Formats: sequence, structure tokens, C-alpha cells
Amino acid sequence: MSKPSPTTYPPYFQKYIDLVPDEELLSGFVNQAVIIKSLLGCITEEKSTFAYAPGKWTLKDLLQHMIDTERIFCYRALCFARKEAFHLPGFDENEYAANASANKRTWQSLREEFIAVRNATELLFKSFSEEELLRSGIANNIPTSAVSMGFIALGHVYHHKKIIEERYF
Repeated sequence: MSKPSPTTYPPYFQKYIDLVPDEELLSGFVNQAVIIKSLLGCITEEKSTFAYAPGKWTLKDLLQHMIDTERIFCYRALCFARKEAFHLPGFDENEYAANASANKRTWQSLREEFIAVRNATELLFKSFSEEELLRSGIANNIPTSAVSMGFIALGHVYHHKKIIEERYF
């Protein structure tokens, strides 16, 4: 499935979708897997507690945010693909981070969880038919398609990869 039309997702997410170099969703997941493992593999336990400024997230907080957000994006895509009639709520990423206790976990456990979640994400999107991917629903009061959620998930990782490279290394 190709990149979605900007009319099928909230304008806010354009910045994420623009970061995805792949034009096809499934090849995007395959290509990004190598990048994820390389990026997360070079962060040590010691480095994982680093925050680039007071009040900013540590790398552990950031990775937990990526895990939580990926799960939410997948839930939204699943609901849209299955023709959920109810509007899905938004979420406050800062509240999620404040209540996640990421810094009490090991970097290895967070890394393994993210890779497992990403593998499940890829399998979820592989399971959808083209018709299911084109279905839309409402999340945070804005219409969005299932395929858009897949590209947004990819772009969200590229967004945070850039932040990690620019601010944490």
C-alpha cells in the first residue's frame, strides 16, 4: 500500500509521513527494522538515563513513549480496519510518560519490548487487506485511515531517531 493522501490523516502528522523514505508501507517496516536495531543497540544502560536538559525525558522515557505510542497507533489502525463506529480518544504523551516508570526498567528490557511491539505492528499491517487499510475512523476528533496510521508509526520512529541523534549523542 502506497503513502496515503494528506486528506486521510490529521495535518499534524504530515511531518512524520514526510520523514518516511519508503513509498510502500510494508517495505517501510522491513527497511526501518535494521535502523531501529542499530540505533537502540548502540545505547548503553548508563547512557539510557541521560536527559539532554533539565525536565526533558531520559532515553528510557523516550523509548517507553515510542512503545506506548506505537501501541496506540496500532489500536487505532485496528479499530479503523474493523469499522469501529465510536470515536477514539486522544492521549497526553506527557501524562503517559509521567506514569510509566521507565527509568526503573533496564534499557535491555525496553529495547526488547520495543522490538517485540514493532514486530507485532508489522504483522498487524501485513494482515490487513487493501480494503481494510483504506478504511477510516475518528481519533482525537479527526478522521484518519488505517494505512495512514502505519505510515505515521514509521514516521514517529524516524522523528525520534532524529531527536536522539541530535540531542542525546
